[in-house]
Amino acid sequence: MDQQIQKVTSRPDYHRIYSDIIKLKYPEKERYCQHLLATQYLSALDIIQLNNIIFSDLGKENLIFNQKHRSYDESTILQILDYQKKNKLSNTQLANKLNMSRNTIAKYKKIYL
Repeated sequence: MDQQIQKVTSRPDYHRIYSDIIKLKYPEKERYCQHLLATQYLSALDIIQLNNIIFSDLGKENLIFNQKHRSYDESTILQILDYQKKNKLSNTQLANKLNMSRNTIAKYKKIYL
């Protein structure tokens, strides 16, 4: 009796999460985030951008801690690599922009390109 493992593709409702955070804790930053929250689908890059807008004043320690807990799905990795190609960025430049390791970028390129 083999049991098949079912992939769960449900995602958190980021619109609701970030709307609530902005409404309750950071109402002064609502106008900066409005254009991102107006879209129907938030990509991982949009979520990173929202995070940077909302939590930019919390300090570097908090950003480093949050970076350790990020994970990316295949479509997001492909978006990141497409962004790199479109803007003609090196691995180091892209890594600095997204607060990632340049070795991670190289690994993604090796696997997905």
